[in-house]
Amino acid sequence: RALLGVRGAEAAAFLQGLLTNDVTQLVAEGDAPRALYAHALNVQGRCLYDVILYRLHRSTAEEPHILLECDSSVLDSIQKHLKLYKIRRKVTITPCPDLSLWAVIPGEQPGDASSLPKCADQALLLTPDPRAEVMGWRLIAKKGANLSEIIPGSQVGDIQDYHRHRYKQGIPEGVKDLPPGVALPLESNLAFMNGISFTKGCYIGQELTARTHHMGVIRKRLLPVSLPGPLPAGGVPEGAEILTQAGKRAGRFRAGAGELGLALLRLAHLGEPLCVRLPGDRLELRATAPEWWPKAAAK
Repeated sequence: RALLGVRGAEAAAFLQGLLTNDVTQLVAEGDAPRALYAHALNVQGRCLYDVILYRLHRSTAEEPHILLECDSSVLDSIQKHLKLYKIRRKVTITPCPDLSLWAVIPGEQPGDASSLPKCADQALLLTPDPRAEVMGWRLIAKKGANLSEIIPGSQVGDIQDYHRHRYKQGIPEGVKDLPPGVALPLESNLAFMNGISFTKGCYIGQELTARTHHMGVIRKRLLPVSLPGPLPAGGVPEGAEILTQAGKRAGRFRAGAGELGLALLRLAHLGEPLCVRLPGDRLELRATAPEWWPKAAAK
């Protein structure tokens, strides 16, 4: 992941017209959130970038300063996207190579998910992950900061630990999970992850998204999947077709890490045994609805 600084008097108003969530919350008076999840869509209503916004300014008296977290592989293209729409707005957009971003994942002990021992003086920002409580916290610090001092008792994990955790929880992130110009926001569970406002007014890609929401019919969703059997050497190919036991098309594998991953599946086949057909092989696959989803969401 990479960070961009968006700063200036019109920073929130500028981002408001480009993103699915209500960015004005970040600059509102009172108990404003420190972080906000959103997607930037194309004009056809398909996902271009998944982003998390962070409020760095402490009060409404200060100049708005928002950090934008995105997939590091699209850092250049998202800068071009933002500058294309900036026009004459009083906003500066700059990368932040001097900052480091950390995911703080809850441990296995009871209470680990609700309390976080911390000494936040060294942290520029430490806030709950806005997507889901199971994702813990987001920490932004200066490059080279001592993590064990900021969060006593913590252990530095491997990036694969993080990806396995979010695949297990069914949280998509980045261009592999949300292919630009392909993924649809509501099928990607954007509403479940607090990433969209249906009352904020116009933004790019809003029309199709709002129509889908108000029709109330979403037949396919991104779901966490597990592959209990031995995997082929290269893993499951992205985009591999998933079938029911009767050979009916159920969806497609999106991306994964080891035996865990995400697949875009028809909800009608959620409880059924599924499989992925590969050349000369057939892998059993199991899909589940995450526990953090709203009740009845998988119906």
